[in-house]
Amino acid sequence: MRRAVTVMAVAALGIPFVASAAHATEPAVPRGWMATWAASPQPVWGPDFLFPTNVPPELHDQTVRQVARLSVGGQRLRIVLSNAYGKEPLTIGKAAVARSRGGDDGAVAEDSQRVVTFGGQEAATILPGASLVSDPVALPVPALAQIAVSLYLPKATPVSTFHWDGRQTSWIVRGDQTMAPSLKTDEGSALSTTARPLLTGIQVEADQTARAVAVIGDSITDGATASLDKDSRWPDFLAARLAPHGVAVVNAGISGARLLSDGMGVNALARLERDVLAQPGVRSVVVVLGINDIAWPGTAFAREAPRPTLEALTAGYRQLIEQARSRGLRVIGATLTPFEGALPGTPLEDYYHPDKDALRRQVNDWMRNSGAFDAVIDFDAALRDPAHPARMAARFDSGDRLHPGDEGNRAMADAVDLDALLPGLGATPAAAATPAAISPQEP
Repeated sequence: MRRAVTVMAVAALGIPFVASAAHATEPAVPRGWMATWAASPQPVWGPDFLFPTNVPPELHDQTVRQVARLSVGGQRLRIVLSNAYGKEPLTIGKAAVARSRGGDDGAVAEDSQRVVTFGGQEAATILPGASLVSDPVALPVPALAQIAVSLYLPKATPVSTFHWDGRQTSWIVRGDQTMAPSLKTDEGSALSTTARPLLTGIQVEADQTARAVAVIGDSITDGATASLDKDSRWPDFLAARLAPHGVAVVNAGISGARLLSDGMGVNALARLERDVLAQPGVRSVVVVLGINDIAWPGTAFAREAPRPTLEALTAGYRQLIEQARSRGLRVIGATLTPFEGALPGTPLEDYYHPDKDALRRQVNDWMRNSGAFDAVIDFDAALRDPAHPARMAARFDSGDRLHPGDEGNRAMADAVDLDALLPGLGATPAAAATPAAISPQEP
């Protein structure tokens, strides 16, 4: 009787009602947030470091617009900002997101522009050492869509937290241009950079069965020599493989990163919680670290530092494995790629040494045979020159004999067994993804 009264009341309001047994018995699918893109935060270094920061020391009355390619999509998204290495609060005057149209003026699709709020307010403060998560933004986006995030900084803002090598052009322009369809980049005060200030993550709303894979690595994962603005890092190619399965990829690579020591970012164990374990939806982590631990000692980066032993490196890997497994993550190791003759004609041309390569091969043998990881991806075998295994094959080499080029990055992604990442994934039909998973449409 109660159901009949309810149906009659709905009909009286002119609302169509369709009786369905499934409607009456099936519970709503729980939904939550999942990481779909990340840029691991780093502390900005001083002017005496080997590389420039590529960002001004301070931003004031300026808008920063950055473009990020998502891995999976959703109906709503939210952004994550970081003041991890700041010593004072930072003020965000206004923020906005939109679908990127590409080009050299930061153009966005006007009908996709959305103001981003924080606790219902347009302005927000990021406390020292803290991160800031925005309110949900109703902006439906398919997998592999490019999103532009604009941040207006009205007050004097020291740049202390950034991601150095974004492999994507960002713009810094005068005034509040967060809602500008195209930026005024022809003004003398406009700057472009490949670094990423403040923006460290984008999350999408997904059902709670959705999954993500994180990759914690160094410049090879960060994409140091990948083509600019082409999304051609190896995790980008992996994201394209996983998108039809509805699985996200979180790139936690930092150029210069090391397993045991701080480099151009803190050591892997110090950032594991923030960059991997705390990322919502992550079920597996791929570890692509160790080459800088082996090769930095004796170079301009660490002239007097001793080279780590095999025992120290394997102890570091085991500790990372245990911490990740304690949170229920599957841990996949990746062998270290060949680097004979690395970085010729640069201040780091002593990066390679036969003794260093011997240690690299010992690490790879341990990875393949110890059983410490849940699975191993053999990037060494995928990229090496069969006729000269200490070197990367020429077709995969970017030219610096250390970092793969775009073709090498694609080969690395193709070498990944999807079942190694998430057992059973390889048998999952691509139809598990949304219809727009691979071919983003204009909003």
